[in-house]
Amino acid sequence: MEKINLEDLVQYLYNEVSAEKRSAIDIALESNFELREKLQVMATASKRLAALSFSPRQQTIDSIMDYAAKGQEALSH
Repeated sequence: MEKINLEDLVQYLYNEVSAEKRSAIDIALESNFELREKLQVMATASKRLAALSFSPRQQTIDSIMDYAAKGQEALSH
């Protein structure tokens, strides 16, 4: 049996493995507690990341808007 690594688990988690590889990972998960635990941690982290919302700081938005306004002024002269 081939060794299942973290990259394999990530691909498994995101359904990016072949049917053959999925079957091999399923079998490994049945008998390997440590592997199941790693997959669970990765699944939890994935769900938490998906729930986060990201937005730039207001200072960043203001800087971009100022830069755009200066560029617009330069084009109009």
